[in-house]
Amino acid sequence: MLKSARKQEKDPEGRMPLAEHLRELRNRLAKALLAIVAVTIVAAFFYMDIISFFTETILDAVGCGKSFEELAKSTTEQRCAQITINGLLTPFTLALKVSLMAGVVLASPIWLYQLWAFVAPGLHKHEKRYAYAFVATGFPLFLLGALFAYKVLPTTAKVLIEFTPFGVDNLLPLDDLLDLVTRMVVVFGLSFELPLLLVMLNFSGAITGKRMLGWWRGMIMGITVFAAIATPSTDPLTMLALAGPIWVLYFGAVAISLVNDRRRARRDAMGPADDEASELDLTPDDIGEVEAVSASRALPEQTSTDRVNGYDDVT
Repeated sequence: MLKSARKQEKDPEGRMPLAEHLRELRNRLAKALLAIVAVTIVAAFFYMDIISFFTETILDAVGCGKSFEELAKSTTEQRCAQITINGLLTPFTLALKVSLMAGVVLASPIWLYQLWAFVAPGLHKHEKRYAYAFVATGFPLFLLGALFAYKVLPTTAKVLIEFTPFGVDNLLPLDDLLDLVTRMVVVFGLSFELPLLLVMLNFSGAITGKRMLGWWRGMIMGITVFAAIATPSTDPLTMLALAGPIWVLYFGAVAISLVNDRRRARRDAMGPADDEASELDLTPDDIGEVEAVSASRALPEQTSTDRVNGYDDVT
């Protein structure tokens, strides 16, 4: 039922009718959704452990180890918070939400492969090689950014909890807390993808490495401002811990782009590759002097002057 359409018709150039393309897309989407559903069902049995993994570090930083009554009698001005769930159906919906999020993330190798298998036959050989390199580099970069977010979360929670007025109990809804953790992980992960995006633009010919190098002052300032906003800690070392790796990745992307520019210049001098079409020169050439051509002799039937409606009887 889900047999790939490309296995039924093999074309050396990867061509197929529109109906086959739609059937192929349907099969790829079905396989990706089945993988996500299967992983989601498995993750549902471990959603308690998943929640504990994301909230344990925050609780260690700002968690209240005492009851509200004991905190009210305490003379210390240390702020703390307790994680809560509001509503009867909230635990169930939260379990579905966490399980689905885990299913999408953990099943990413499968649905990314299905996406790649649908797109790959239309790519050239060198484009496939670049795509493999981008995927193999982008996933570790995203994980590195997510790891930084996870390490920064306790410090961020400590700073934010200090804005709570003294004598006021701070309750952290668990669903809001998980949304905050997810946003930070996604933002930090995508920020580490910036150098990869610049390299992709360079390989596509949109920007040059020399132009990227000319942006270094603005990029350093922008990365520093982003790190200051993403890490609300008053400690400058925490901000530099995020900004420093992105600086290094940016200059690494500039170096790769400069090398690619030199390689592209040498390749253009050698001509197109075997699987690429050469550029056509569509400039019209000068045809030179026009040669006069004598008219052909008329047929005997056409010498008559009798015409009907402007035409002779032959035509």
